[in-house]
Amino acid sequence: MAVKAQVLYDFTAEPGNNELSVREGETVTVLDQTVGGGWIAAQNSGGQTGLVPEGYIQVIRVSNVSGGEWGEDSWGGGGSYTRNTTEGQNSQGHTNTQQAYDDDDDEWDDNWDDQSVSGYRDSNQVDEEGGASGRLAHGSTMKISLNKFPFSKGPNPEVFLLAKPPTNSRDRLPVYMGEVGAVWLYPSSPVDCVITDPKKESKLYGLKSFIEYQLTPNSTNRPVNHRYKHFDWLYERLLEKFGSALPIPSLPDKQVTGRFEEDFIRSRMERLQAWMSRLCRHPVVSQSDVFQLFLTYRDEKEWKMGKRKAEKDEMVGPMMFSLVEPEGPELDAAEVERRCEQYSRFTKLMDDGVRELLNVGHTHWKRCTGPLPKEYKRIGQAFGNLSTVFNSSKYPGEETLTEALTAAGKTYEEIAQIVAQQPQEDLHFLLETNSEYKSLLGCFPEIIAVHKAAVEKVKEADRLVSAGKINNNDRKCMNQRISCMSYSLQAEMNHFHSNRIYDYNRVMQLYLERQVTFYQQIADKLRAALNQFSTL
Repeated sequence: MAVKAQVLYDFTAEPGNNELSVREGETVTVLDQTVGGGWIAAQNSGGQTGLVPEGYIQVIRVSNVSGGEWGEDSWGGGGSYTRNTTEGQNSQGHTNTQQAYDDDDDEWDDNWDDQSVSGYRDSNQVDEEGGASGRLAHGSTMKISLNKFPFSKGPNPEVFLLAKPPTNSRDRLPVYMGEVGAVWLYPSSPVDCVITDPKKESKLYGLKSFIEYQLTPNSTNRPVNHRYKHFDWLYERLLEKFGSALPIPSLPDKQVTGRFEEDFIRSRMERLQAWMSRLCRHPVVSQSDVFQLFLTYRDEKEWKMGKRKAEKDEMVGPMMFSLVEPEGPELDAAEVERRCEQYSRFTKLMDDGVRELLNVGHTHWKRCTGPLPKEYKRIGQAFGNLSTVFNSSKYPGEETLTEALTAAGKTYEEIAQIVAQQPQEDLHFLLETNSEYKSLLGCFPEIIAVHKAAVEKVKEADRLVSAGKINNNDRKCMNQRISCMSYSLQAEMNHFHSNRIYDYNRVMQLYLERQVTFYQQIADKLRAALNQFSTL
């Protein structure tokens, strides 16, 4: 029986991509669920066929021939985009979710970068209405969840507080005591990379197109190629591994339409460069196996093997704290709690300040590119019109005045153009930096919540000993490990502060330097216009 689906969002097909334009509320027939890459083949009521983003449709549940219903298991069964998760317990006793991919990694989720932000908003609605599985509790339809991080609960630090220590010493994360307190061990040769040369490529016999970027790390000077979906995969792995301890900034937004336009490609490459540069500056992330794989893999075989290894990593979430080795003395739980509260207050206040600056900046940008240039232009036109009126009088000796008025009018029209272009010259960089910090600050509430949950668990240690659930050695182990967590938090906050001071000093210098140039340019033009009148 044909599967029907309702369109959730408008989608405009791009020429040459074998796509099908659809409108919200329209009903389409699903022709092929196994296209892969987050796309399905569909037919509209007019008989036109083509590809539609999976996240843009809502499958209408119908009865199958055996009397059952189409459900989640029957959707996307052959598509490489479908990602099954199997939960099991690792050797430390905590639950580890392993993503299952096709054996042929060439077909690995071919078009994550073709999905839109709308799909993610849809997945949040699914969580609210029917849980992560996407099945609604009180309806006759189901939705396909595109949320790759459907955390219904925060990371549980208990799996670390009572877990066995890791046997692999190569992955240790030493924390040293510096002038400002606990700090990570920084590499002697900092990691960096440059993203260049975006090229449009295609797969599926030319049916699907994508942009591939070239990354050149300073460690090898050997370029590697990545698509947006690869950055997305790296983000997932870093968030899974380090998200309980380190702020992992989010990637630039996804986009369906206009993704091959030159301005969009340039803007995305610029933001991917900023994202990679910030990760390169982190002493823990930049030295991790998964990040090094992303930058330095030599061939497809090494990439696939490294990818599978990263997906099977057990030292993820709170278990990452098992790798932390502080050189300082053990801290008590009260000190840990005090520092958590201190950092929580600071990050909240900074988040408020960053959001305020972003709001003010965006408002100013709109004014500079909208009404303000129009005001300057109208002033210039008014001066020009007055000059024309004066010139019509034919009064002797008036030419110098009318010429000066005309020049003043042109000056204000030139100023209008300068004002409209200026935000891209200075405000752009200020807003981009604040957007990065907004993303980083958004990670700290969960990081601090993990520490607070560990503090509460340690507070229960005496009761757990009395109840026979843990022994005195376990309690001692918990105290040692929450001390490691505190050192980790201190090291991360010190890294954050040092980067914050550097970044804001740099971006404010750039902003004010270009503001000075901007106003100087306007002043020079106004002075030149003034000199036209001083000769009268």
